[in-house]
Amino acid sequence: MSVASLLRSAMRVRNRHVAAHLIHQRALSGADAINALRPFYFAVHPDFFGQHPREREVNENSLKRLNGYLENLQKPGTRSVQPTKLTFYVRDTKEKEVFQQDILPPGNVLLACLKGFRSVSFTLQTKDVLTTVMDVLKSCSLSIEHMNGLKASSESPKSQQPVAGPGNPFYRPIKWDKSYYSFTGFRDPEQELEQAKRVEPTLSLWLRTNEKEAMKKQNASLPRRDELKRLKKELCQKFALEDIRWQRSWGVTHRCCQLQSLSRLSQQNPEAVLNLRGHTIIFTDQSGMNASGHVMLGTMDVHHQWTKLFESLPSYRSLHQQTEWLKERISHVLGGIQVIDIERLGPVQPIEEHCSILNTFHTRLLARRLALHPRSLQGLAMTLESDHSSPSLHEMGHFVIPATCEPSRLQVFLQSMAWEARQRMKHRNQLQAEEEEVLLHCLEGLALRSLSKEPSVRHTQMIPCCRRLLEERSPLMEGLRVEVSHFYSVMQDGDLCIPWDWKG
Repeated sequence: MSVASLLRSAMRVRNRHVAAHLIHQRALSGADAINALRPFYFAVHPDFFGQHPREREVNENSLKRLNGYLENLQKPGTRSVQPTKLTFYVRDTKEKEVFQQDILPPGNVLLACLKGFRSVSFTLQTKDVLTTVMDVLKSCSLSIEHMNGLKASSESPKSQQPVAGPGNPFYRPIKWDKSYYSFTGFRDPEQELEQAKRVEPTLSLWLRTNEKEAMKKQNASLPRRDELKRLKKELCQKFALEDIRWQRSWGVTHRCCQLQSLSRLSQQNPEAVLNLRGHTIIFTDQSGMNASGHVMLGTMDVHHQWTKLFESLPSYRSLHQQTEWLKERISHVLGGIQVIDIERLGPVQPIEEHCSILNTFHTRLLARRLALHPRSLQGLAMTLESDHSSPSLHEMGHFVIPATCEPSRLQVFLQSMAWEARQRMKHRNQLQAEEEEVLLHCLEGLALRSLSKEPSVRHTQMIPCCRRLLEERSPLMEGLRVEVSHFYSVMQDGDLCIPWDWKG
C-alpha cells in the first residue's frame, strides 16, 4: 500500500473518531448547558439591573425565550426550532474588559456600549444545545474555554440537575468557590446580592432621599408628556386608530420620537398609512402583526420597513380572519371553551406563528371525534402553546394547552379540571375587583398623580402593598407618579418605582 493510501486510511479513521466525539459533545444535557452558561447568567441576571428597570425587563424576557429555545431542542422528536431573536444587556463583569472584534461571530450581532453594561442582539438558528450555548457565549464576547471541561450529564443523577420550567423561568446560578472569581475576574453575584439586601432602605428613608429628584424630573417631563398626549390623539384621529400602545416601559421622550417618526412617514407616504385604519398600533421589537391582530412597529426598523408592512396589511388581515375562524371551530369541537391570546409585556407571538399553531391543533382535533357536550366548557378559556409539554391549568384559571396534545387525553384533562378552572377564574375576578378598589383608595388617600404596577406583580402582591401604603400615609408621596415593582428606582421622567414588599 502506498504512503498516500495509508495517509488517506488514517485520515478516515481520525475523521470517524472526531465525528463520534462531536456527536457525543452535541448531546449536551440541560444541566450541562446550565453549567456552560454560568458566566453568561452572571453577566445578564436581572437581579443586577435593579436600578435599570428597562434593561432588567429586557433580560428577564430574553432569558425566558432562551430557556424555552433550549428546552425545545432537548425534546425528543424535535427536528427544527423557529429562529429566535434575543437582546440582552450584558454587565461588564471584569474589572478591565477588552472586546476584540475578531472574536465576534458573524451574523446579526449589534453591540452598543452603555453605562457599566452593553446591549447585545443576536438571532439563534441552531439545531443542537451545544451550538446554541457556544453562539450565546460568543455573541456576548464571553469565554468558551470552560466548555472543554464539560462532562456528560449521564454521570450525574437527573433528579439532581436544575432545569428551567414554568416554576423556574430561568436558572439562577449556584454559588461557585471563591477561587473561581479570583481566577476569572468575575464579581461574586451572591456577595453582591447579599450586600444589596443589607443596605436596602425603608420606604420612608428612601423617599426622603429621592423625593426631590423625582419631583424635579417629573416637573421637567411635563411638556414632553403634553406633547406625547397631543401626538397620540392626533394620529389616532387622523388614521382612525383604535389605540397606540408600547410593549416596553420606554421613557416619554423615546415615545414622542416614535410617534414623530410615524407622523413623518405619514406625510411622506400617505397612501400606505391609510391601511392602518381601525387597527391598534404597538411599538415593540419587531414589525408585523401579533396574534391579537394588532400592528407591531419595530422601533429599530427604518421607514422603508414600516412602509412595506403597511402595504402588506390586507394580507395580514386575511391571515387574522383565518385565525378567528380556526378559534371558532376549535371552540365548537371543545364544548364552547374560548381560545384566547394573552398579551404580555414580553415578546409577542407573530400572527403567522399563531395561525400555524391553531391549524396544527385544529387538524389534530378533526382526526379524533371527541364526545364533548357543545356547552359543557362554555365560559372557560385556553391558550395554545407551540411546545411539547403537558396540558396545565394556570393559577388565573385558563388552560395552557400544547398544540400537539393528544385529543383524547386533552378531553379527559379538560373535563376533570373544569370545576377547578371555574373556581380559579372566580377567585381571579375577586382579586381584580379588590385590587381596583384598593388602588383607587390609594390614589385618593395619598394624593398621587398616578399609581400602576409592573405586569409581573401579582394581585396577591399588589393588594397588601397598597394597604400598607395607606397605613404608612407618607406625605412625601403626594403628587408623585408611583409604579409598584420589585425594586427602588427613580425613572428618567420622574416616575417612582417601589418594591411591592417595601420595608416599613
